[in-house]
Amino acid sequence: MDIKITKMQGCGNDFVILEHEEFLKFNLSMSDTAKKLCDRHFGIGADGLIIPDINEEIADIGWFFFNSDGTTAQMCGNGMRCFAKYVYDRGFVQKREFTVKTPAGIISPMIQENGTVRVNMSNPILFPPRIPFVPNNNMNYKMAVKNIVFEGHAISMGNPHFVIFVSPEEDLMKLAKEYGPVIETSAEFPEKTNVEFVKILSPGKIRLCVWERGCGITLACGTGACASVVAGILKGCLNNSVEVELPGGIVQIDWDGDKIHTAKDVFLTGPAEYVFEAKFNS
Repeated sequence: MDIKITKMQGCGNDFVILEHEEFLKFNLSMSDTAKKLCDRHFGIGADGLIIPDINEEIADIGWFFFNSDGTTAQMCGNGMRCFAKYVYDRGFVQKREFTVKTPAGIISPMIQENGTVRVNMSNPILFPPRIPFVPNNNMNYKMAVKNIVFEGHAISMGNPHFVIFVSPEEDLMKLAKEYGPVIETSAEFPEKTNVEFVKILSPGKIRLCVWERGCGITLACGTGACASVVAGILKGCLNNSVEVELPGGIVQIDWDGDKIHTAKDVFLTGPAEYVFEAKFNS
């Protein structure tokens, strides 16, 4: 059978988008399809699978999101930008700013005139049980990994993150590859975690590499960029508007919060691009 698919990317974080009707027509398993389509050798190759849910009643539209290993994810910032552009271009929504029901709650993307997408990512979650993070102190938490002690910050942007700031001479990609998978599955995170290794270049700019839960190394992570900026602001190291340099491109993060006013929405702005449309013979 031929399955109609669209591939998109946001800063190199790539996704296969498959309309819900295709699942209904072929009676497919979403999890199994995600693993098959996202495989970079035997499938199309992607970091995740996105399925629009046009039958959503609480918001303007909903989505199903699966990591490349077939597990579900509550939220994905780069995926949300691609999803927003896709459903707007397809006419599933008729307004540039709309609401999306996700497992992380209602998210509000806005298609901007220059083609980028600005997403209201809602409030960061700092309460350990809601991250979820087992220790009570989620900031400045020291974790021993392979005889090295990392000091990190556990934050949720609808999905869990452990943000680690490192010195300028460190190799971010090497750190992410070596220590990311160990931290992802550490006992402190009962639902596993994404792991960010971050360099502060200036109060208005950071560089980071991410080990994503369920994906491994990716070229970009929108929620990871958000969590990293929130952590930096809470540490007093960053401004409220920060340019985030990822291996696949640059996004802008804006957060008006601080140590006292944490109940503020985080905004993520960045590109969303089509790669190709095709039929996949499964």
